[in-house]
Amino acid sequence: MTIQQQIRDEIKKAMLAREALRLETMRGLLSAFTNELVATKRTPQDSLPDEDALKVIKRAANQRKDSITQFEAGGRKELADKERAELAIIETFLPKMMSKDEILKIALAKKAELGVLDKSKMGVFMGAVMKELKGQAEGADVKEVIESLFI
Repeated sequence: MTIQQQIRDEIKKAMLAREALRLETMRGLLSAFTNELVATKRTPQDSLPDEDALKVIKRAANQRKDSITQFEAGGRKELADKERAELAIIETFLPKMMSKDEILKIALAKKAELGVLDKSKMGVFMGAVMKELKGQAEGADVKEVIESLFI
């Protein structure tokens, strides 16, 4: 079952359970999938591949995180709480992210493979590690681990 089909099933479940926030969030994701299809010159009736669907879901999660930050800075706690609840729902569809220890193991192996010795090649090294991880880790965590290797 594709991620897009899972979202459609979740919409049905949310309707039956009368979960308004979950329903709104799932409909928003489905709408984002349709927008992605149209943006990539496909018809809205097409099915979005899981890889593209994950990108859309990650984008939605990042938008919620940004919104939370902005609402808290503006003193709008009730809106920040709503965004947090939506983020929790969205994160159930994202794969589990790697821990910093797992990232460190891969980074050390890649460092030995590329022969990176100083900070001047950190950008190339970071790119290689991110490519190796294939979106299984947060960029901020990867950056933190890599910077710790050059201290």
